[in-house]
Amino acid sequence: MEDSRIIDIYQTASKKKEETFKKNLDSKLHVQTDYEKVIKDTEWIEIMEETVPYIDNIFRSPNRFIINEEEVVKIERARRITVESIKNLSKNTNFIQEVDKKTGDVKPSKILNIDKEESYDTYENRLIYTLIQNMKFFISQKKKTLEQFQNSSSKNDKFLDYTGTSRLGDEKVDLNLSLSATTGADDSEGETANPDNLLERIAQLEVKISDLTNANVYKVIDKKHITLVREPIKKTNVVLKNVNFQYAMKLWSYLRDNLDDKTQKMDEKKDYDDNGDLKNMMDDSFFLNYLIMNTIDKDKENEIDSEEKQKEVQNIVIDKMLEKVMDMNSDLSKQDLKKMIGEKYAVIKYRNQASLQEIQNIFNKHIDKYLEQIKNK
Repeated sequence: MEDSRIIDIYQTASKKKEETFKKNLDSKLHVQTDYEKVIKDTEWIEIMEETVPYIDNIFRSPNRFIINEEEVVKIERARRITVESIKNLSKNTNFIQEVDKKTGDVKPSKILNIDKEESYDTYENRLIYTLIQNMKFFISQKKKTLEQFQNSSSKNDKFLDYTGTSRLGDEKVDLNLSLSATTGADDSEGETANPDNLLERIAQLEVKISDLTNANVYKVIDKKHITLVREPIKKTNVVLKNVNFQYAMKLWSYLRDNLDDKTQKMDEKKDYDDNGDLKNMMDDSFFLNYLIMNTIDKDKENEIDSEEKQKEVQNIVIDKMLEKVMDMNSDLSKQDLKKMIGEKYAVIKYRNQASLQEIQNIFNKHIDKYLEQIKNK
C-alpha cells in the first residue's frame, strides 16, 4: 500500500460527513502512565578523564627549588669545599689550625660545609597533591551514590483505552481500542540504563590516578605528611600561566562547587480520563478508521468513484473553457472575466436540469458572442 493512500482517503471525505460524524460522536479516553528514570551525574567523569594527562605533565616536569644546608664541621667531615666555605674561613680565622710559611698553605681545623639538595616541597606541588586527594575522595562519594541506584531500572509504560460510538444516516459506528507500550531497562540504550558502564569507566579512572600516585614527586610529598592546601589558592606565576595548572585549577573549582550529587530519580504515575488534545486526536483517528473500513463497501466505493469522475469532468471542462477564452484575448483581466461569468450565472444555475454537454454549449455560445463583441470594438 502506498504511503499516500490513507491521506487520500481522508482528504476525499466530505467536510459535511466529518462534521456529522463528530456531532453524533460519543467517546471516552482513559489514560494510564508509569514513568521511572534515574538521571545519573556523570559530568565529573569526563572532566577528570580530561584533566589527568595535564596532572601527569606536571609530575613529569615538577616545580622544585634548591635547599642549601650550611654546617661548620671538622675538616675531615667536609664533603665539599666551595667559594662560600673559603669566604667563611676568612671571616673565622679561629678555624685555622696552622699556616705553612714557606708555601702559604692553610690547614683549617673546621670549615663551612654546604650541602645542596633539590626539594619538591613547593606550594605548586603540594597544591596538585591536594587535588589528587580531593579527586579520590570525590570518586569515593560518587561510587556510593551509583551503588545505591545500581538496581534501579528505567521504565516508560503507557496505556490507552478508547471507546467511541457515532452515527451517519442509518449507519451506527462503534470503536473499542486498547493500546499499550512498555519500555524497560533492557530496551534502553546508553550508560544511563547500564550502571556497569559507569563503574567500568570509574575503575579505569582510578587506575590512572593510581599511576599518578606512583610518581616520585607524589611519593616525596606524601612521606612529609604535609598539611593539605586549602582555599584561597595562591595565584603564583606557575598557577596562573602554566597551561597544565590551568586545567588542574579548572578541575579544582569543579570539585569545590559540585560536592552535592546531581543524580536524580524521576517517578511519575498517572491514571485519568483525558478530554483534551489526546482525546481529540483519538476522535480524528476514529473517523479515519471509519473511512478506511468503508473502502471495503462496494456501494460506497462506487459512490466515491462517481463523485471523483464528476469532479474530474468538471475540471476538464472549466480548464478548456478558460484556455479558449485566454487564447482569444490574452489581455483579458481577472475582473473582466469575473464580470463575464457573473452575467452568465443564470444560465449555469440550471445545470441540474441540463446535461453536461448542454451546459458546455450554452457557455461556449455566450463566450463566443462576448469575444466577437470584443473583436468588433
